Amino acid sequence: MRQAVGHRRSGKRWPVVSAAAAGLVAVGVVGYLVASSLPASNAATGHGALTAADGARTTVSSSPMSLPSPTAAATSASPARPSPTSSPSTKAPATSSAPAPAGAASLAGRIRPGATYQGVATEYGAGDGDGACLFGPAANMMIAAMNYTDYESAKACGAYVLVHAANGASITVLITNECPLPCAPGQLDLSQQAFAKLANPSAGRIPITWSLVSPSLSGTISIRYKTGSSQYWCGIQVIGHRNPVASLEVRSGGAWRSLPRTDYNYFLSSSGAGCGGAIRITDIYGQQLVINGISISPNVAQPTSVQFAQH
Repeated sequence: MRQAVGHRRSGKRWPVVSAAAAGLVAVGVVGYLVASSLPASNAATGHGALTAADGARTTVSSSPMSLPSPTAAATSASPARPSPTSSPSTKAPATSSAPAPAGAASLAGRIRPGATYQGVATEYGAGDGDGACLFGPAANMMIAAMNYTDYESAKACGAYVLVHAANGASITVLITNECPLPCAPGQLDLSQQAFAKLANPSAGRIPITWSLVSPSLSGTISIRYKTGSSQYWCGIQVIGHRNPVASLEVRSGGAWRSLPRTDYNYFLSSSGAGCGGAIRITDIYGQQLVINGISISPNVAQPTSVQFAQH
């Protein structure tokens, strides 16, 4: 049993250096002429654009909730920052995805709608369900930790993923944590409760395919300011969103200012600009929601009346 405790582990990507011999220049020229005659690849694993059109839309969902959601309970204590899972891993199949269909999310990162990913599922003791995304204790233990590569510096936080096992079983899980290297691209580290829905826990490791979903939710989005936030510095987190969040902006000096996202799933204003003011969030489909009236109340999940549209 693996517990997500201790300090966060981080990994680095190291470049691969090619040592091609100078004598192969002529062969390289021929290869270039052949490759240039082929159509361009439309792989769906690259980073999306970071711009979004102005104008806000607000949407409130009224469908019954049937899937896990992070807790939005207000607390007074500062949550300890848990480590991502540390489950051992051997080499797993690399992530593979089909090209995203026309009209797919333009702001998505590695995890794109309409794509199917393959890998392995492992399991870990998730404790109360808190993880690297810092959502807090989970109300539903159908949760998972995304591998380091597809976690993509917290872009995967809050994503709902439909997982299929080879035996025909399937389950939808919420990404609340990160599985560090050597967890391979495509790998999901499921809570023990979620893994048991797919296979006997004694299996330990099974092949899977998975894809992003935009589920039916009855709840609305909440906003939480990080412990220590003030008018001089603040961290802002989005909780309970139906679709992955692509960006968060604050209103400052009469204009929208995009905040950088940390790998622990907070958007930071290091100068305090916009702290306590209007917030605009954009999902991977480009829908924007403007939220007003959120005070700087550190470590309190403040509910809103809006939710991203279902896709």
